[in-house]
Amino acid sequence: AIVAGGWIIVARTRRRVRLRREPLPADTPVCGARAGWGVYVPGAVIALAVGAGSYALTGSYPQVRAWQQATAQTPGLLARALDPTAQPLNEEEMARLALGLRTRLQNDAGNVEGWLMLGRTGMVLGNAGTATGAYANAYRLDPKNSDAALGYAEALTRSSDPEDNRRGGELLRQLVRSDHTDIRV
Repeated sequence: AIVAGGWIIVARTRRRVRLRREPLPADTPVCGARAGWGVYVPGAVIALAVGAGSYALTGSYPQVRAWQQATAQTPGLLARALDPTAQPLNEEEMARLALGLRTRLQNDAGNVEGWLMLGRTGMVLGNAGTATGAYANAYRLDPKNSDAALGYAEALTRSSDPEDNRRGGELLRQLVRSDHTDIRV
């Protein structure tokens, strides 16, 4: 019953709504003048300006540029750091060297010497997380490398975490057992 009542209402409504088509007057233009492409230019300019402004404010372009510069300067900084006759690196240059080394090690994760250098750089900068992680990677890649083991043990013993201290002590005891003549241990 409800469906039949609804159908009657729809049918009567359609009958009343029908419009009669009236012929258009002859003087009414069928098509108006089209707007030229110049109407869209201000909108496109505004959209480009908003996009460029948004990128400048949130795109971190200065940080990306600093990262690219650090990556490009890494070979020169590394050569200076390894040359005993060269002028020592300052703290800013050490930070750029660390950034460049991390970037290079993303592509060459098996480079034990790179991880050792990053660990040393982290220790000099006082960045325990970087030093511990780098030495851990070097030790994982080459457990027989005494520089990697000693650096990892040193980073662990300098940690504020008691578990890291315990692991660092165990590693040092293991190094003493394996080579008791090494004065660094």
